[in-house]
Amino acid sequence: MPHKNIIPKDNAAVLEEIRNSEATHVKVAVADIDGVLRGKYLLKDKFFSSVEGSFGFCNVIFGWDSTDVCYDNSSYTGWHSGYPDAQAKIDLSTYRQIPWDNHTPFFLGDFEDGKGNPLSICPRQLLKKVIQKLKVAGFAAKTGIEYEWFNFKETPQSWADKKYTSPEPITPGMFGYSLLRSSLNQPFFAALLSELNQFRIPLEGLHTETGPGVLEAAILYSDPLEAADRGILFKTAVKEIGYRFGIMPSFMAKWSQTLPGCSGHIHQSLWNCDSTGKAGETNVFYDPKDPHKMSALFKSFLAGQLQCLPEILPFCAPTINSYRRLVDGFWAPTQSNWGVDNRTTAFRVIAGNSKSTRLEARITGSDINPYIASAALLAAGLMGIEKNLNLDEKPIIGSAYLNKNTQRLPRTLQEATQKLSDSKIAREILGEVFVNHFVKTREWEWTQFQDSVSQWELKRYFEII
Repeated sequence: MPHKNIIPKDNAAVLEEIRNSEATHVKVAVADIDGVLRGKYLLKDKFFSSVEGSFGFCNVIFGWDSTDVCYDNSSYTGWHSGYPDAQAKIDLSTYRQIPWDNHTPFFLGDFEDGKGNPLSICPRQLLKKVIQKLKVAGFAAKTGIEYEWFNFKETPQSWADKKYTSPEPITPGMFGYSLLRSSLNQPFFAALLSELNQFRIPLEGLHTETGPGVLEAAILYSDPLEAADRGILFKTAVKEIGYRFGIMPSFMAKWSQTLPGCSGHIHQSLWNCDSTGKAGETNVFYDPKDPHKMSALFKSFLAGQLQCLPEILPFCAPTINSYRRLVDGFWAPTQSNWGVDNRTTAFRVIAGNSKSTRLEARITGSDINPYIASAALLAAGLMGIEKNLNLDEKPIIGSAYLNKNTQRLPRTLQEATQKLSDSKIAREILGEVFVNHFVKTREWEWTQFQDSVSQWELKRYFEII
């Protein structure tokens, strides 16, 4: 099927293009709590019938973890429910063609409750709810995600054969922004630039980062839903493209104790909007008279995120490994603070012009679910605006790691999840049902970790104790 990088303007045109295509199947996918895409191929006739209504997807994807082990603490679904189908609605606006899969048509879906209402624990629906809240308040957000990730000369089989130890990076040494290192794997690098763009994931930049085999990509900003779609599709696409070259990309927050971790920074700005929710021409974060170009509204937005962060941290740092990244001196924040163009703080204010003034959340790692992290941050910022919070904290100048005036963020997923479980603010901004479900999934994650025996323990105790 010939590739088209032009999106049909309406749903009818999308359906007509697929009806006239040579494709026999359509690929559909949904996002689980951990930000893993779960999908299937549908026969073209089945796809068209699903567009009219919905398609079934076993609700176990909200009842198991990233390794397909079923939760024993979930109230949503479990053996007690028999794991029935949940209903997923295809979002025709997400139409893409997969360049590395014979340009097969592709769509994302949202979960509904069987009565046509959004499923409360669906991550994509959560973000849509927050976007609607912004619209009611008169704002439209623009967001953009940038990812860092390591790349290894491995396959899933070779990694398993090595007992999940000592992966071999595709390049040696620390060489950030290296033109030489990118040329060592030029076919892979070129495929990322070309095929991601064809897959409607436009990149503003792609370069090596400091560390063996590390790359960083800045995805072009968009409205929050499209930006999160691009974010979650980016990770899957990079992995699929990498397989073709014998390369295994990893978006683990931190795989090595001695190397920096991998970020998933989220850039945010708010704009005026019309009745449809479309962003207008005015960046409401920008004030040319302010020393940092920050409007009063921007300051309240930031104050909301600063206040909420200690209680919503699991949305931004969702795994056991997330907290290995959040250590002093490794390019990741450890306190809820802010600075102007300061890369040691949790929030970095970028004081640009009327188009570029924005806030970068640096707390988020490459292991985020972009729907959940974006929803939590935007909802926290909106809360700050609605409550007219003052930005009482001064910007950090110099190293935030030396700051003694702000309490350190939780050190473990267990501590962070307990704060989230106790949080009234989290439930206020994101809803009781979603927060309760997410807390149970993180408690499960911690239990699995507690029951495991690590390489560190084997090395430390096996012989000597």
